[in-house]
Amino acid sequence: MIPSMEVTTTTSIEGMFSTLPDEILGSIVSFLPKESALETSLISKRWRQLWNQVLLAHGSLHDITAVLAKFLANFEEHDPLKHPRKLHFHYVHHQEQEEDSVMLATIATNSKLLLDFSVFEDINHKELEARYDLQLIMPQKHVPSSPSSSTFLVKTLHLKSVRDLTSVVVSSIVSNLEHLENLVISECSGLKSLLIESESKLHKLSILDCLHLKYLHLRTSKLKSFRYRGLLPRIWPESHFNLTHAKLDFRLGPISSDFRSEDFDESLLTIKNSKVLTLCQWTFEALIWPSISPSSCNFIFYKLKELCWIGSHKDENSINALVSFLKLCPALEQLSFKIDPKSYSYWGSRTKFSCFKQATKYKELQHLKLIRLMGFTNRVEEISVAKTLVGLVAMSGKVPKIEASDGTHIE
Repeated sequence: MIPSMEVTTTTSIEGMFSTLPDEILGSIVSFLPKESALETSLISKRWRQLWNQVLLAHGSLHDITAVLAKFLANFEEHDPLKHPRKLHFHYVHHQEQEEDSVMLATIATNSKLLLDFSVFEDINHKELEARYDLQLIMPQKHVPSSPSSSTFLVKTLHLKSVRDLTSVVVSSIVSNLEHLENLVISECSGLKSLLIESESKLHKLSILDCLHLKYLHLRTSKLKSFRYRGLLPRIWPESHFNLTHAKLDFRLGPISSDFRSEDFDESLLTIKNSKVLTLCQWTFEALIWPSISPSSCNFIFYKLKELCWIGSHKDENSINALVSFLKLCPALEQLSFKIDPKSYSYWGSRTKFSCFKQATKYKELQHLKLIRLMGFTNRVEEISVAKTLVGLVAMSGKVPKIEASDGTHIE
C-alpha cells in the first residue's frame, strides 16, 4: 500500500503544479538555489518548456551589441523564468543578403553566457574561409552604467564560431564585461591572431579547436588556468603570471614548421609552478628539453601534483622522454599516460634524445599514488611500461595504484 500512496501523492503534486500559470511557477523557482532551479527542467515536459523559451529578434549585424545588452538587462538572475534565457537573433550583413545569419545567445547558471555564431541559414563560404584578427580587451576600470544596464553580471563567456564579419562586434561586447573571470573561445576556424588583455579579473582562459590560429598575445597578469587544444601557435605571454592549471594539448603539432625551442621559453616559465599539467611528448622533446637540459638539475616542477602525458609511443624513446620528465616532478601524486598513435611525433628525438634517462639527475617519486594508463592495445607492452614507471618510485614509498587501459588494475 505504501508505494501506491507515494505514487498517488506524487501524481497529485504534479497535477497541482500543472494547473499553475507560468508566472507562479517562475516565482517558485526564484526561491531555489541556482543549481536546484535548473534541475526543475527535469521534472516534466511542462518545466522543460519553461526553461527552453526562446526570444526571437531581427536586425542588422550592427544591432547585435544593443540587442544583446537589452536581452541581458531584462533577464533577472533571481527569477530566471520571468524572461527567456535564450535569444535567437537573425541578422543580415548587408542589404544584398537574401537570407539571415543567426546568433544564439544562452544564459546559464553561475553567470554564464554562450554566444554561438555557428548557425547560418545562408552559409557564406567566403566568410568561413576568411582569416581575421581578434582583439578582446576587457575594461580595467568600472564601466559607467546606462539606464538599461543588466543586473546579470557575466563572469563566464563562451564564444563559439566567431567569424570575420562578427569579430568587431564580439570585441565590442567583451569590452563591456568588467566582471569576466572565465573566457572560452572555440571552433573559430578563421581566427589567425588573437590578443587578450585583462589585468584584473580574468583567471581562466580556454582556446579550443581554432586550427588556423598562428599568434596568441596574452596580457593577463592574473591568469591561473589555461587550456589549449589545437595546433601550437606562437604564444607571447607579455605579462608575467604563474599558472596553477595548464592543459597544453598540442598533439596536432606546431602551426609552423620553423618553430624553435626559444619560441616556447616564455610559455615554459608560466607552467613551471603548475599543480596540474597536460603535456605532449613532442612538446617536451622539441621545445622544453633543449632549453633546460644544460641546467636540468635546477629546473624542477616542484609544485606539480597531477600530470597527463600524451604520447605516440612509436618507439622506446617515448617512455624515455616520460621518465626524464618525471625526474623533474618530485611532488607528483597522479600520472595519466595516454597513447594516441595520431599524435605528432618529433623525429629529431630518435637520436638526439636517446640518452634521456642518463642525462637527467635522478629525482625519486615519493608521493605517486596513482598511475592511469590509456590507449594501450598490447597488454604485455602496457605491463612493461607500468613496471618502468613503478621503478621510479622511492623504495620507502608505497607502490602506486595502476589502472590499465581496459579498466582493470595491474598488480
